[in-house]
Amino acid sequence: MATSGLPYLEFVARNYKNFNARSTRDALFAYWDHVRSGGRMYWAMAGAMSSAQLGITLAPAIRAGLVHGLSVTGANLEESLFRLVAHHSYKDFPDYRYFTKHDDTKILEQRMRRVTDTSIPEDEAFRAVEKILVPMWKQATANGERRFWHEYFYELVQKLPAKAFEGNPDECWLLAAAKANLPIVVPGHEDSTFGNIFASHVKAGECSASIVKSGIEYMGQLYDDYKALSKGKGVGFFQIGGGIAGDFPICVVPSTKYDLQEPVKPWAYFCQISDSTTSYGSYSGATPNEKITWDKLTEDTPMFVIESDATIVVPLMLSALLECQQAGKAADAVIKASRALTRKSLAR
Repeated sequence: MATSGLPYLEFVARNYKNFNARSTRDALFAYWDHVRSGGRMYWAMAGAMSSAQLGITLAPAIRAGLVHGLSVTGANLEESLFRLVAHHSYKDFPDYRYFTKHDDTKILEQRMRRVTDTSIPEDEAFRAVEKILVPMWKQATANGERRFWHEYFYELVQKLPAKAFEGNPDECWLLAAAKANLPIVVPGHEDSTFGNIFASHVKAGECSASIVKSGIEYMGQLYDDYKALSKGKGVGFFQIGGGIAGDFPICVVPSTKYDLQEPVKPWAYFCQISDSTTSYGSYSGATPNEKITWDKLTEDTPMFVIESDATIVVPLMLSALLECQQAGKAADAVIKASRALTRKSLAR
């Protein structure tokens, strides 16, 4: 039972003592230390977090100023929008582990696209958004405009009428990010449903490929975004999963230093939540120390690896961080007491 009105934070402080739980606790405490002292946090989000409804806690965290920049896959970007406009049409499949090929063929015939234990409805999601987004691309082609991939989605999600919402807009992280105009990169956006749809319209001669700025231009923008975000206490790196969503933005530090030959602050914090096992040659499963050799982190950077399911860990961490944001002094007291107990245990 919480005694300070911070049930999530107290739960972690009381119960998360060892193994991945301990890493979760320490990463949470260090995240709060960094943000409370004026630092910023940059998120990298791989996987299918939007389909898993991470927006329930991520959107409030963005509005509360706990997230200051994002690198996301094209799938996560569009699937946040899909959850907003087609939420009621999703179907869940809790018994997916026992499906046969025939079972999945039936799902295909229902015009559903399964993502583990849930599914995206093609007509209510893909095709409904396509009717709005394709005219935007065609207009940009006619006008000779060039924009980043996410800028089309930022505009679209903000101009949708409320009657188009099936999901709770307060739980749409894309809408929260668009309203805050958060700096964002979407590396490898071509590898997404709407990346494919865009390519088809380019191939048909209906849209110009040049209306979408390239990944190289995203990195060019990230140089400037990082310089702004790293002022003061610096900016931390909070990574969910692996792949290009994490690989692309973390490189901005060594690239600024060695390629641009300009002074740059290292990342001020690092946490990766992944179920990828550490192995030879695995970036997603590499230990943070390896990043020191690439000049992305330093030996003084607070580093954490949580080998667990992000859909379990992240909502808990964000809920606790939102409590910290709302009651900072009480949160500091809980964290101080927890750390004192840890030091006492280590001293035995």
